[in-house]
Amino acid sequence: MKLERAFDILFHQLETLPRADCLSVKTGGQWQSLSSTEVMEAVNAVSLGLLQQGILRGDKVAIAADNSPAWVIVDLALQQIGAISVPLYPTCTLEDARYILAHAEVKLAFVGSSALQRKLEQALDGRPCPCYALNPLDSLPSWTSLRDAGQSGSLRQLALLRNSIQADDVFTIIYTSGTTGRAKGVMLSHRNVVSTVIATAQHTRLPAGTCRALSFLPLSHIFERAGVLYYLFTGTAIYFSSVDALSASMAEVRPHTFSAVPRVLEKVHEKLLARAKTLSGWQRRLYLWAMARAEAYEPRQPPRGLAAIQHAIADRLVYRKWRAAMGGELRWVNVGSAALQPRLARLLWASGIAVAEGYGMSETAPVITANPFQADAVQIGSVGIALPGVELKLAGDGEILVRGPNVMVGYYKEPELTAETLQQGWLHTGDIGVLQQGYLRITDRKKEMFKTSNGKYIAPQMLENKLKESAYIDQIMVVGDGQKFAAALIVPLYERLQEWCQEQGIAYTSHSEMRLHPRIVELIEREIKRFNRHFGSWEHIKKFALLDKPWCVDAGELAPTLKLRRKVISQRCQALIESMYHHA
Repeated sequence: MKLERAFDILFHQLETLPRADCLSVKTGGQWQSLSSTEVMEAVNAVSLGLLQQGILRGDKVAIAADNSPAWVIVDLALQQIGAISVPLYPTCTLEDARYILAHAEVKLAFVGSSALQRKLEQALDGRPCPCYALNPLDSLPSWTSLRDAGQSGSLRQLALLRNSIQADDVFTIIYTSGTTGRAKGVMLSHRNVVSTVIATAQHTRLPAGTCRALSFLPLSHIFERAGVLYYLFTGTAIYFSSVDALSASMAEVRPHTFSAVPRVLEKVHEKLLARAKTLSGWQRRLYLWAMARAEAYEPRQPPRGLAAIQHAIADRLVYRKWRAAMGGELRWVNVGSAALQPRLARLLWASGIAVAEGYGMSETAPVITANPFQADAVQIGSVGIALPGVELKLAGDGEILVRGPNVMVGYYKEPELTAETLQQGWLHTGDIGVLQQGYLRITDRKKEMFKTSNGKYIAPQMLENKLKESAYIDQIMVVGDGQKFAAALIVPLYERLQEWCQEQGIAYTSHSEMRLHPRIVELIEREIKRFNRHFGSWEHIKKFALLDKPWCVDAGELAPTLKLRRKVISQRCQALIESMYHHA
């Protein structure tokens, strides 16, 4: 069949690669699965139930919930009748929810918890908007009531409506505030996401119909949502989990693949480091030797001769255990949203897990480039090559421009902003990059670059990505707009610092005390000087301040995609920033 609309992908699976475990989730301690047929039947019934509730083509429907089969079923059901889904992050603020619900003129909502129900009720400010629960809630009717009501509807009527949906129709509006400014409603068409799904399948070349995938990144972001459609297209079974339950889910599901943000892999790395602390003597030395080898591994130049023998020993004694801790069958990991530390990519490649770092944005549904999963083609430190059908070029100032079937329809109710972003068919990403033999490297955000008082431009993200390669730095934000030099706010990796303090015999009672200890300040200063060698003299970090707690989404310091909200952090740390430049 011809794939033109996102919901066609489910029909495609049913016809070519049906699964008994199409969608699965853990309920009451047991994994419960729905087959491809059961998912299709539920989607059709919910579509008919929504029609009975008066939801019409073009109506906006909010979904605010954690990942689950019900999330996907409701999303596909809305697509079939031409309604437009408006996902909200479960972590979104009341202010963001209020703006999105009003701006999109949402007529119905699905929520996943009592807390989200209360947030939406407050955000609606008394405006009528029926709500349904995706998880059992005493205070709301369940989404299953729509499914049950739709059982008596006309499948013929649904088929007529489904067939009227066009590839260029908008199927979702995703509100993205990025790191600054008011949320923008990105309108994506069926063509946008279907082109991404098909191009990703061509690019990754994963075996069809045989894999299991874990889904734990929020479906409210198009990265995971397109990923789920990609799994459906390739006949990959989808098991829904959460970041908190990731270790247990990997052991139980034994996934072959998943998508992740760098922070997830950083936590995996931290657990591997913690393992070293439990060992002693020759076992500890062997473990650290194997880890050091892994962090320096180059997949394009596999070890030969003696080095190959040493790698085989490390694999048998250490790397094999790492794979077992991740379920034993993990083969492929897609990474996006932020820069991945090269040493983490090398570590996973060394242990037999292919990591494909990519680049995209909501406006491109979302993938623009990705590294191949083939060892001889991956370029660690880059975000890969353009997907099939996607064109890339750089503007005179280095801004990345994109053209292709994945580029959005535009911003909802924002014609001027749409015209500014989409010029002569090219999407202006706002990101700065370089192309080297077809591989793209992101150097910074155009709007985040700043100029020192000496007239020198500094790209903070490039410096931050490099400095995060330090084993002692967890988060960092470079500052210095209009100042004589660049400085940095740093959240140390306290788990690693605690280990270092124990080795050095340094006593501490809290993170606040640790960040002020002269020996720790000296350690971070040595790390900064080590990395300053990679930068131009005008880019050197000359002063820094350590913070005692990490920035987070709930506090508004990180966007839901975990990118820094620089304006918020700068305002909250204004006194600290000023102190670094006082008497400078």
